[in-house]
Amino acid sequence: MMHLSKSVATSGFVTAAPVLMLFASLAIAGDFEDGMKFVLSKDYTKAMQSFRKAANAGNADAQFNLGVLYSRGRGVPQDHEQAAKWYRRAAEQGDAPAQSMLGYMYLKGQGVPQDYQQAMFWYFRAADSGYAVAQYNLGVMYAKGQGVEKDYRHALSWYLKAAEQGHAPAQAIMGFMYLKGQGVEQDDHQAVSWYRKAAEQGYAEAQYALGVLYAKGRGVAQSNQEAASWYRKAAEQGNADAQFNLGMMFATGEGVTQDYRQAASLYRQAADQGYARAQFKLGVANAKGLGIPEDAYEAAAWYRKAAEQGYAPAQFNLGVMYATGKGVIRDERQAVSWYRQAAEQGDPDAQYNLGVRYDTGRGIEKDPQQAVAWYRKAAEQGYARAQYSVGVKYDSGQGVPQDYAQALAWYLKAAEQGHAGAQTNLGVLYYNGNGVKQDYVEADKWFSIASAGGYEDAKENRELMEKLMTPMQIADARREADEWARAHQR
Repeated sequence: MMHLSKSVATSGFVTAAPVLMLFASLAIAGDFEDGMKFVLSKDYTKAMQSFRKAANAGNADAQFNLGVLYSRGRGVPQDHEQAAKWYRRAAEQGDAPAQSMLGYMYLKGQGVPQDYQQAMFWYFRAADSGYAVAQYNLGVMYAKGQGVEKDYRHALSWYLKAAEQGHAPAQAIMGFMYLKGQGVEQDDHQAVSWYRKAAEQGYAEAQYALGVLYAKGRGVAQSNQEAASWYRKAAEQGNADAQFNLGMMFATGEGVTQDYRQAASLYRQAADQGYARAQFKLGVANAKGLGIPEDAYEAAAWYRKAAEQGYAPAQFNLGVMYATGKGVIRDERQAVSWYRQAAEQGDPDAQYNLGVRYDTGRGIEKDPQQAVAWYRKAAEQGYARAQYSVGVKYDSGQGVPQDYAQALAWYLKAAEQGHAGAQTNLGVLYYNGNGVKQDYVEADKWFSIASAGGYEDAKENRELMEKLMTPMQIADARREADEWARAHQR
């Protein structure tokens, strides 16, 4: 029997069989062929009538196609039980695509009770006939441990059978297996080889993956131009990952000429598919007027879409918009709510801002201990402003017991990142000898470093400090400040 190709999870219509079943009459062949003509003209009601006549007389191709019509609700109301019934009739005659589809229906519990064992039974029958779709799906079941113990080696063996027949999804998953080292020794070059086979057949997921490998230089020479080329092929087929990545390349001018309008257009294509990162980037483009007119209300709308999917950067930005009243009515409690959602996912900007809210009592009851707790979470991620704030808390004893040694440690972390306030406060600790041995040279060093950044408090402190110092001490402090500046040049 000849069949049109079928995708992994759906099925298409079969062509007329060149060799009929022995008991099939010429009238049956005519009914089936009439059904195919009606399918091509999209008259599914008449196609159903013709297929049913042939199917009732035992034509397996017609039985399969009746299953397709019932599955898709074409020419009849969608009815998975009827679809399964007709797939089974064809499957029992040895029709491999029908066996594969019946396996899929058991896998998903469509029209039949979900049953992994039955799914594997029918997939095996189709796979043993060399049907690539079933071989691929068996690989998926072994990889996921559905009905069997998870076994990447068995998965790989079935994927390979399908891939060697040119089945693009199987070729792509072979690429993934080699890339991750699942069931086979990790090998970037083999990954590229398999992804390329699928990509050259137009398989969008493989084209996207190949773009990623070129962007990272894994298994191939790094090339942003090649990455952009493969992303474009996948993007034109509607692959949201590729649309987003290509948008990012247009935004930065990597591999393509920088073009914010193109970036915004690609973000929009992915965003319309519900892609949260693209929705966020589209919000940023609207907020800043990058490639599209500046529009705070549109920015807020896109941030909200991404935020409601749990995307932390969008939740934080939406919190900022509520805090400032841009694109939304100002609402301090809403700001706190969105900051909290992002903070609980580990976003350091949000954690710091939530700490500020607890510190000031804006939109929430003031709570110095909670402020310190959120500052610390951001500080432990290396967030300089939060490190400084934790230092201030230990310095003043607000929300935590006063501890100059802790204050010194946190100020130093922020100071090393160039935070002028922390640098100034370090100088004060060394001047007073709080938590550390009093050291005018070290104090003046930190005042000088902060002064170089234009921090006025540090300038005033340095002037007062140097009235207490000898010329040699001042020279030592300036030299150490210069050495620090050279070591921290960015």
